[in-house]
Amino acid sequence: MYKEIDFENFLKFKFDLLIDARSPKEYNYAHIKSAQNYYALNDSEFEEIGTLYKKNKGLAKAKGASYICKNMSEHINMLYQNYKIGSLVGIYCARGGKRSKAIALILAELGYRVVRLKGGYKAYRSYVSEFFQKELNIEFLCLCGNTASGKTDLIQTLDNTLNLEKLANHQGSSFGKIYGEQPSQKAFEDELFYFLKDYTHKICFIEAESRQIGNLTIPLNLYNSMQKAKKIWCECDMNLRIQRVLKNYTPMDKKVFYQCVEKISPYISKDFKLKLCQNYEENNLELCVKMLFEYYDKVYKKPTKIDYFINSSNLDEAKKYLMSLNS
Repeated sequence: MYKEIDFENFLKFKFDLLIDARSPKEYNYAHIKSAQNYYALNDSEFEEIGTLYKKNKGLAKAKGASYICKNMSEHINMLYQNYKIGSLVGIYCARGGKRSKAIALILAELGYRVVRLKGGYKAYRSYVSEFFQKELNIEFLCLCGNTASGKTDLIQTLDNTLNLEKLANHQGSSFGKIYGEQPSQKAFEDELFYFLKDYTHKICFIEAESRQIGNLTIPLNLYNSMQKAKKIWCECDMNLRIQRVLKNYTPMDKKVFYQCVEKISPYISKDFKLKLCQNYEENNLELCVKMLFEYYDKVYKKPTKIDYFINSSNLDEAKKYLMSLNS
């Protein structure tokens, strides 16, 4: 079996295997959720054929086909070991072109049931973009509060939550990039799309964020839903807030610390910056945190309307209260 369908119908299939036939570089930048990379052309081959195609289309096609055959000879052994003949296989490439078609035809001849995505990843991204233009039919409850007031801890312990910081791999402040590189904007949106389209709970807890999380931007319809959501203010003891920061942010690389300080430099005085850095150098980390709270608590925009107040010093009690809102 071999057929080609649009993404809306592609979504309805429960594939035994979903193949991304693009190069590893394209795949690593962003891909459809659960897809595995059985590439038609590797990175260097893809670049070579792309350059050659502009000069000699016939030669590029011939050479590209030889590369695909070489790569498929390796892929087939792995595919056969993990997916029996007759398995349902979805496949796509960048635009639904020759790369996915070549692999699809080979697999279909072997006896796999193959469904190819018309328009490829580009068509999928168009569908995602349209999705983020529509109003979301989800009732959000938005956790607000000063830095380290326990919002993230609560989001991590509740079941029906959307953890934006986890998906963005960023803590949301100038000091938020502590876990390494962020995903691409497309990869971030892909994760959000699959979460939101399948969400079935009555409500969804989410942490208040600015629209920008590090280098990533929250899609407008989701951000608008967050703005309209009922607000829950998390109030927490100062000492507990300090301990949370020390637990989550230390040890912090010296270079990273100074890079973060530079980001807030336009908004703090020279004396404040000097004292902050001095405390860091002298390992007075609690004083560092207190100073940063002094800055962040002033700039944090408290919602004009707060619907619920909780004491997040006791996370267990706070969680119980939040769960009662979900009943």
